Amino acid sequence: MDAFTRPYWDAAARGRLLIRRCRARGCGRAHHYPREICPRCWSEDVVWEEATGRATLHTWSVVHVNDLPPFGERLPYVAAVVDLAEGPRMATEVVDCPEDRLRIGMDLRVTFRALPETPLEIPVFRPC
Repeated sequence: MDAFTRPYWDAAARGRLLIRRCRARGCGRAHHYPREICPRCWSEDVVWEEATGRATLHTWSVVHVNDLPPFGERLPYVAAVVDLAEGPRMATEVVDCPEDRLRIGMDLRVTFRALPETPLEIPVFRPC
């Protein structure tokens, strides 16, 4: 967490997902991960916006081996890429869903999980 990303992490701690949106004329695109400039038009006129928390599953992989903490403690897990309703793609994890029920295009909703030994909550997604 730094001064720039603090609003993102503060919102996550309150169960809200923030994205960034460009306000430049002719652009207006949302993006994620948070950046200070628009990655499409390079405008610096970018603001925080609350996302709906809705997404669809773009792709996933079930991870069965990972030695790095804290991942090894919760194997297997579903590493995923989701398409947020606002447009951006986001790397995340799908929780509370058996792997045989995962389907490209399935509707998901954001939830948050505490990151051990930190004050941070991270966004993950579960089926609607």
